[in-house]
Amino acid sequence: MVPNLKPSLCESAKLEDMQARSVQGRVLWGRDVQAEDAQLRVLVIGGIHGDEMSSSALVFHWIALAQTPPADMPKPIHWRFIPSLNPDGLFSRPPKRVNARGVDLNRNFPTPNWSRDAKVYWESRTRKDPRRWPGVKPLSEPESKFLHEQMDSFKPNLIVSVHAPYGVLDFDGPMVPPSKLGRLFLDQVGIFPGSLGNYGGVHKGVPVVTIELPSAAKAATDKETNQMWLDLMRWITERLGTNAKVATQ
Repeated sequence: MVPNLKPSLCESAKLEDMQARSVQGRVLWGRDVQAEDAQLRVLVIGGIHGDEMSSSALVFHWIALAQTPPADMPKPIHWRFIPSLNPDGLFSRPPKRVNARGVDLNRNFPTPNWSRDAKVYWESRTRKDPRRWPGVKPLSEPESKFLHEQMDSFKPNLIVSVHAPYGVLDFDGPMVPPSKLGRLFLDQVGIFPGSLGNYGGVHKGVPVVTIELPSAAKAATDKETNQMWLDLMRWITERLGTNAKVATQ
């Protein structure tokens, strides 16, 4: 189901139960890769939309890459990876963007004026597209609530959210964004009520890099996966490596 994901890569990821469950009771899995004396915290999320399978594949590959960090990183990083925030959508037949209650998790975060704006946007801009229903209230879903709790407890200096299939790089936050990751170039698509980028980058001031892979069903090549990783490392070095607060253990 998840493209370019061999059993050996799944096993080597050594995912752990994050002590959270989806609507249908599936485990939300994650993996911490923490360098000694880590001074930056980076949260990487895949599969917020269950039908964007390539996003989960990328996160698995990045877990492997994180275990051999570049020697020139100015500050060690504590990575937290969540390969699939929406396992119910992923394991649906066919896979679905929304979770088991039909909620678009990326419209369910508590942005300011959510109660006013989310419904209006859904009705007027999406014409009540069921694939983009924001839910009855912010954080109504266990999956979005889990990620919100991760933001509060892990306190990331950076969030990387992996999506598909628009083939661009988006960014929300109070700093200069990366101009490109691999062959994905910056094209900021706007602010959506209830989105993670809006909530994290605009409201909370935590930079959110949103990767939109070119295909939801076809994984990025190993070469492209590695290049995006290297470009991300360079940007972190330039923009976060010298001014982020030291992580609290």
